[in-house]
Amino acid sequence: MKRFDVLGMGEPLMEFNEVERGGDRVYLPGHGGDTSNATIAAARQGARCAYFTAVGEDAFGKDFLALWDRESVDRAAVISRGDASTGIYFITHGPDGHAFSYYRAGSAASRVRPSDVPDDLVASARVLHVSGISQAISDTACDAVFKAIAVARQAGTSVSYDTNLRLRLWPLDRARAVIHAAVALSDICLPGLDDARQLTGLERGEDVCAFYLGLGCKVVALTMGKEGTMVAVPGETRMIPAKVVKAIDATGAGDTFDGAFLAEWLANGGDAFAAAAYANAAAALSTQGYGAVAPIPTRQQVAAFMG
Repeated sequence: MKRFDVLGMGEPLMEFNEVERGGDRVYLPGHGGDTSNATIAAARQGARCAYFTAVGEDAFGKDFLALWDRESVDRAAVISRGDASTGIYFITHGPDGHAFSYYRAGSAASRVRPSDVPDDLVASARVLHVSGISQAISDTACDAVFKAIAVARQAGTSVSYDTNLRLRLWPLDRARAVIHAAVALSDICLPGLDDARQLTGLERGEDVCAFYLGLGCKVVALTMGKEGTMVAVPGETRMIPAKVVKAIDATGAGDTFDGAFLAEWLANGGDAFAAAAYANAAAALSTQGYGAVAPIPTRQQVAAFMG
């Protein structure tokens, strides 16, 4: 079996993003889903990537298969289901930023079970990337992620986990229990500060990083918006400044950070601080266009931006 750098697992979602055209409000089609976005971001940085999920045998599912092919993301293990649809979401924009409306109940991805997990594919990857959303979409999907993590740990595959809290999908107490348990089994934790505050009850970034390191992971990269990213490894915590740009649409910026971080962390031999500086630049560039996937930069664009 081929060897991959990053294997993503989760739920892809067809995206419809609100824009103004000639005074009218229209929705541009695109692609979303946190771990799919992150995997594509890693691929655009030159990493060898694969993705595992289930999609519907519908137009949107076929669109995702074509997308992963265009992005050189191996999708041989993706399941196509005739009895479920591919999820979708809409993005609207207002004075308080962007808002999401989801239509994903019973999606094909939510029906993934532990027995569906491609063990050989997980073992072939250097990093397995999953998230809180990957586990929140259904009980069977939650168990499938734990199965994939177990296979990864046995095979020596590193596990990357983005907490990505979505309280529309599950109650906070359950989210805390599941996410803490998953982070304790992970090597890299990629939380956002707002989510981490709800999950841990802690306010300071330093305390959040210490909490996640205390669960057992080796690297924490805590994204803190315009302040940058706080990176912690055992014995050292450092703030990595953000790259300042005039953002157009921040949809998927955190996912771009994840993918760019993992690609650079693998490429540079495990320097988490350098990986975060690189990922900050990639995430900033991703806010310069609309949608989650279209604005994700390539390695060449990130290098030019970093100067």
